[in-house]
Amino acid sequence: MFCVGTTIFYNFDKTSAEKGRQYYEDVGYIVWEIETKEKVVALTFDDGPHPKYTEQILNLLEQYSAKGTFFLVGEHAEKNPQVVFRMYEEGHEIANHTYTHPFTTSIPKVMKEIQKTNDTLFSITGYSPKLFRPVEGNYTDRLVEEVVKEGYKIVMWSWHQDTEDWKDPGVNKIVNKVLNGIEEGNIVLFHDGGGNREQTVKALEIILPELKKQGYKFITVSEMLKLQDGMK
Repeated sequence: MFCVGTTIFYNFDKTSAEKGRQYYEDVGYIVWEIETKEKVVALTFDDGPHPKYTEQILNLLEQYSAKGTFFLVGEHAEKNPQVVFRMYEEGHEIANHTYTHPFTTSIPKVMKEIQKTNDTLFSITGYSPKLFRPVEGNYTDRLVEEVVKEGYKIVMWSWHQDTEDWKDPGVNKIVNKVLNGIEEGNIVLFHDGGGNREQTVKALEIILPELKKQGYKFITVSEMLKLQDGMK
């Protein structure tokens, strides 16, 4: 979900991972959401950091005592180290979303991009992320195998909580998508980079206070995984 200028459509073979969601959830390689009765959700943000919109999102998260998980593109992190350092210092989770956001299924290229991004994030924060989200959510069995071998956990999102904010669908559509479908243990997909994210920011101005009023707590993906482990 990364688009600047002209719109380009990419066709991926979503069936290339033959083992399926159930298998990967059972073995713990990939997470889409967790089952819990606790009113917790994980807000995740892809394609940043952006010097303007990520800062605005961080301000909102701070206002509502919310933690987010940011799947960062390495080249953007390198250009905006102060934003990365701020999110890390404020207790948000930084995670890996490749270095250039390439639309490729080349395993060597993706692995090289993951390592380069991790090196970049470590140089800024002293922390090595262990969460990875593939570009467009596209993966193969072999990619999963290689990523897990390197010690990463792959994080997807609740299918009904893809806000599609990168399409600029309108603030109300983003808000309704989240509020009408929210459930305990959901992982929500937003974008803080890759284009104009004013709609995302304005939607969060409505979503955050409303979910807080409903009793939801906003936690990081790693906190959610620990909660899941504690229920086993």
